Amino acid sequence: MKVSVPRVLAGAAGVALMGVGASLLLDVRDLTGVLVWLGGAVVLHDVVIAPVVLLVGLVLVRGGARGPVRGALLVAGAMTAVALPVLLRPGKPANSSVLPLDYPRNWLLALAAVAAVTTLLAAVRGIRGIRRRPPS
Repeated sequence: MKVSVPRVLAGAAGVALMGVGASLLLDVRDLTGVLVWLGGAVVLHDVVIAPVVLLVGLVLVRGGARGPVRGALLVAGAMTAVALPVLLRPGKPANSSVLPLDYPRNWLLALAAVAAVTTLLAAVRGIRGIRRRPPS
């Protein structure tokens, strides 16, 4: 089996980045705290996130939802994953310049924009599908 050059380069870059991450762990003062956090992330992913994603995917496929809805869920999930640290931050920081915006509101507005674009795409696809069907 022949291995392509880009695949070898990607693998080498991945191994190098793992080495960088491992070397950075040597500078951590509270290694047990980091290991607990990493373990919690694995448990959260394997016990909560992955089963929910699989269940939603199954419901969508059985329900007939196709591309735009699945794409919107993917975008919404990625936006939520990026925004989660700010959304879960308890209370207001002492320095108001640290988090100067209303992040939960902006996250909801971004989700609403994703939903609106998805609805528009689904409507356009539906109209195109109706127009393209031959008369019976």
